[in-house]
Amino acid sequence: MREYIVNQIRDSYETKMRLMENAEILEVIKKVAEVTIEAYRSGKKTLIAGNGGSAADAQHMAGEFVSRFYFDRPGLPALALTTDTSILTAIGNDYGYERVFARQIQANGNEGDIFFGISTSGNSPNVVAAIEECKKKGIVTVGLVGAKACKMDELCDYIIKIPSTETPRIQESHLLIEHMICALVEEAIFGRGF
Repeated sequence: MREYIVNQIRDSYETKMRLMENAEILEVIKKVAEVTIEAYRSGKKTLIAGNGGSAADAQHMAGEFVSRFYFDRPGLPALALTTDTSILTAIGNDYGYERVFARQIQANGNEGDIFFGISTSGNSPNVVAAIEECKKKGIVTVGLVGAKACKMDELCDYIIKIPSTETPRIQESHLLIEHMICALVEEAIFGRGF
């Protein structure tokens, strides 16, 4: 059991080291932070979606924007499209589960907003459909995915590919990146200094 625990920690560490050493990924994270900052400065919002653990990430990230991250400051507009059971079940019943996020994008998204689609596989049909809806509305799309080639690679304006094919490692790294983006946005807009 102890060996398993040590191996899991090592695997997580090694994934993050590969992430840290990949200049291309680091540049995409920086660019995503910049476009998110610009969107907020222009009065826009973020919309965030994913399934399962990625749904929890969507809610977590929205909470960091709306409430606070490192320090007290005004809230930033963000919506996790995973939280309203009446909306989710109505859309799922009337249009199918693949449309649960796209329909919300259609209703609440505006040109210049930012959509974060979180999917370890990069092939989640409802996240892919949301990205396609974003394209129609001029919403900037950011995909957080794993290392394998996926549908979201070609659809997203910005794609952040975690250098792993293991779901837990991908999810752990997604959360790290989401936290970095929240911190960079908060600092740029409300500036306390790192």
